[in-house]
Amino acid sequence: MSSEAIRNYVDTLWGDAITDALSEFISIPAKSPHFDPHWAENGHLDAAIALAEDWCRRYAPTDTRIEVARLPGRTPLLLVDVPGQAPGGVLLYGHLDKQPEMAGWDADKGPWTPVVQDDRLYGRGSVDDGYALFSSLAAVLALRDQGLPHARCTLLIETCEESGSYDLPHYLEALGDRLGQPDLVVCLDSGCGNYEQLWCTTSLRGVAAGTLSVEVLTEGVHSGDAGGVIPSSFRVARRLLERLEDAGDGRILPAAFNAEIPATRRRQAAQAAGVLSDTTFRRFPRVPGLRPDVEDPAELILNRTWRPALEVVGASGLPEPDDAGNVLRTGTALKLSLRLPPTVDAEAATRALDELLTSDPPAGARLHFEPSQASNGWHAPDFAPWLGEALDRASRRHFNAPAVHMGEGGAIPFMGLLAETFPQAQFLVTGALGPGANAHGPNEFLHLPMARKLTACVAEVLHEHAVQGLAGAD
Repeated sequence: MSSEAIRNYVDTLWGDAITDALSEFISIPAKSPHFDPHWAENGHLDAAIALAEDWCRRYAPTDTRIEVARLPGRTPLLLVDVPGQAPGGVLLYGHLDKQPEMAGWDADKGPWTPVVQDDRLYGRGSVDDGYALFSSLAAVLALRDQGLPHARCTLLIETCEESGSYDLPHYLEALGDRLGQPDLVVCLDSGCGNYEQLWCTTSLRGVAAGTLSVEVLTEGVHSGDAGGVIPSSFRVARRLLERLEDAGDGRILPAAFNAEIPATRRRQAAQAAGVLSDTTFRRFPRVPGLRPDVEDPAELILNRTWRPALEVVGASGLPEPDDAGNVLRTGTALKLSLRLPPTVDAEAATRALDELLTSDPPAGARLHFEPSQASNGWHAPDFAPWLGEALDRASRRHFNAPAVHMGEGGAIPFMGLLAETFPQAQFLVTGALGPGANAHGPNEFLHLPMARKLTACVAEVLHEHAVQGLAGAD
């Protein structure tokens, strides 16, 4: 195998064929069903699928089977099945649905306007996760170009991921016989700590979310009259949150929301901290003078990946400051998002959260908790020796730096589903979502050199997977 030849092929394909198609994809406002309830009538998801299907039919090997699957009432799914020359099978996952526009884009950019600037392709869906289809197929094509074997490779590209992948289980069931039991699953929908090496995701946090409502009055009254007599709903809400979180350092207190951190993950966090140093904190758009709760970069990585964390992501009952009078309000509602360690059951955590926040109401206030999301995290199985070694070799060949292993702080609901569906598989979860890429926010971009090198790394892993399969067959 020639790493240089693989890289040259990948660079050439990315140079025009992929970048042009990905730019066209960006221009399609293919918002996920949660953000576009009329997606079927509007046709943007269908347009994104059609673009991807057309590209695959133009560039995939001639023996490839390409199909758009459509279950009644479900978002469409693209299946690309490339026969292999080695035992086993590989499932390569991606999605084409997008987050909504979001305000704050630079004047020369926009969510549906592809812009290439400083080796970055800007636009919604560029890094999350439109490139995954093109990168996955390009990795297979690079091996075919060199006459190198690979196992059967099946690309599974959905259009419901940003809405929680609620259609994916139905497709996995309907297509179960077609998909079989791959022994390697590749997902490119994750992050990277920098753009200088390959990053392998070892875990994802889960989430328990819902709205806490506190009511004290049936109508608002003058605060000069009621203040000091009627308990403030905001103060009651603060007391309830103190049951959950230490306001001094953000620690989540109850054991139900915490988990033991494996020693392997602690060691990997320390290694990743050695690479990232204080950029774990500095990479965010901070106000001047802001300090982290802890200074140790390894502890910050563990805080982000293996420890629970609370954010109040929304509120009601609070008027805008310019509209606020001296009124003791009837109540306060807070939308809570509690990030959970990878191994904590989200449904159980949600029940515990409800009980914690609504039992023994302070001052007899009326309390209610309305759950809105309970998504489990994911903890990767240990890499087989061949896979760990292949990842490190590929990273050194194409980045001139070793591979790094680290958890991610966000939730990707489909990962737990894929792990349950393919329990014997090895998982390679990686991606190009690095510093500043800002998926879900303004000025989302794909770092093009990173995407090209990542594609070449995936190609080498696919080849090594085939080598292992052929050796076992002998």
